[in-house]
Amino acid sequence: MDKTVYWAFFLTILAGLSTGIGSGIAFICRHTNRKFLSISLGFSAGVMIYVSMIEIFFKAQESLVSQMGMRWGSWATVGAFFGGMLLIAMIDKWIPSNENPHEMKQIESLSLDSSQPKQLMRMGVFTAVAIAIHNFPEGLATFVSALQEPSIAIPIVFAIAIHNIPEGIAVSVPIYQATGSKRKAFLYSFLSGLAEPAGALLGWLVLRPFMNDTVFGLLFGGVAGIMVFISFDELLPAAKEYGEHHLSIYGLISGMAVMAVSLLLFI
Repeated sequence: MDKTVYWAFFLTILAGLSTGIGSGIAFICRHTNRKFLSISLGFSAGVMIYVSMIEIFFKAQESLVSQMGMRWGSWATVGAFFGGMLLIAMIDKWIPSNENPHEMKQIESLSLDSSQPKQLMRMGVFTAVAIAIHNFPEGLATFVSALQEPSIAIPIVFAIAIHNIPEGIAVSVPIYQATGSKRKAFLYSFLSGLAEPAGALLGWLVLRPFMNDTVFGLLFGGVAGIMVFISFDELLPAAKEYGEHHLSIYGLISGMAVMAVSLLLFI
C-alpha cells in the first residue's frame, strides 16, 4: 500500500477513537457544557454539509461523467448520493431508539440508578454495539474521502471526531455505573470506535480488486449522501437540543466558512 492509503487509515483511526475522548469527558465533567456542545455539533454539521455538497458530490460527478457520459454519469451520481442516505437511514431504522447513540443525552441525565447493574450494563453494551454498527459506514466514508482527496480529509476527520464524542459518553457512563470500573467503561467506548477503521479496512479489502474511476465515483457519491444525512438527522437536531437555536446556526455557518477557506487554500 502507498503512503496515501496509510494516511487514510491513520485519519480514520483518529476519527473513530474520539469515542474514547467522550469517555474521558464523562469521567471528568459532571455537567454538560451545553453552549459549547451546541456550537461544536453545529460546526461539525457545517463542515460535513459544505464539503459534501460543494466538493465531494461534484468530484463524484466528474469521475462518473468521464466514464459514463454526461447523462448517465449525472444519474449515477445522484443515485449514489441518495443510496448513501438510504444506507445510513436503514441502519438507524434497525437500531432501537433507546439504544441508539445518536439520540443525544446530557451527562447528568445518564446518572442512572446504580442498584440495577445488569440493566445498566445491558444499556452500555447495546449502545456500544449500536455505535459500532453506525460507525462502520462512517469509517468507509472517512477513508474514501482521505484516499481520494487528502486536502479535505483533516476537516472531515475533525467533524466526525466531534460527532463521535457524545457517543463515547453514552457508552461509558452506564457501564461505569454498572461495574464501578473506569477501565472497563473506557475499554468498551474505545472498542466501539474501532468499528470506523474496521469498516474502512473491510471496505478497502472488498473493493480494492475492482477499484477504478467508476467505483470511486460511486463511493464518493455515497459518502456525500452519508455525511449529509448524518448532519441533518443527527448533528443539527442535537445541536439545537443542547443549546439555543441561534448557537447551532452560528456553529453551522462557522463550519461552512472554515471548510470553504480550507478548500480555497488548496487551489
